[in-house]
Amino acid sequence: MLQVYTGNGKGKTTAALGLAFRAAGHGLKTVMFSFLKDDPDYGEVRAAAFLPGFSLRQVGRDCFVDLKKPDPEDLRLCLEGWLQAQAAIVKGEADIVILDELNIVLFARLLPQEEVCAFLKENKKKCEIVTTGRYAPPELIKIADLVTDMQEVKHYFHKGTDSRNGIDH
Repeated sequence: MLQVYTGNGKGKTTAALGLAFRAAGHGLKTVMFSFLKDDPDYGEVRAAAFLPGFSLRQVGRDCFVDLKKPDPEDLRLCLEGWLQAQAAIVKGEADIVILDELNIVLFARLLPQEEVCAFLKENKKKCEIVTTGRYAPPELIKIADLVTDMQEVKHYFHKGTDSRNGIDH
């Protein structure tokens, strides 16, 4: 099935990682592609080696991506990561494929929405596919089997609290 975790609230990637944790308990394999991210200090990157059957591939740069005027390198990395993710799904590399931040990649049109949605719709029965990120486009929501919209009610960032290791990244 295709699961979409979206919204402006905290917890979209964390929910996907929770699913991977639960799946590991049943001997399932998960591969996670992190679009727009390449920071080796993220908690999930550090922990990936400790979770049986879980692998993480960062397919972005460790810098701010201008979603309105993306650098050609960001576009190249998104396409390269998407091609890797497609191959993983088609080859059956994992029981679960997490496409972290794909929602915002589609929203910003860093990848062609129509093509990506057509592929996901056609291949969602091959494995569990999870997309995360704000601004999931309507085309993606329409083909999804489950959509969770995380809504922010209150967040400590607005009081000036910095991002904390192990909690926020």
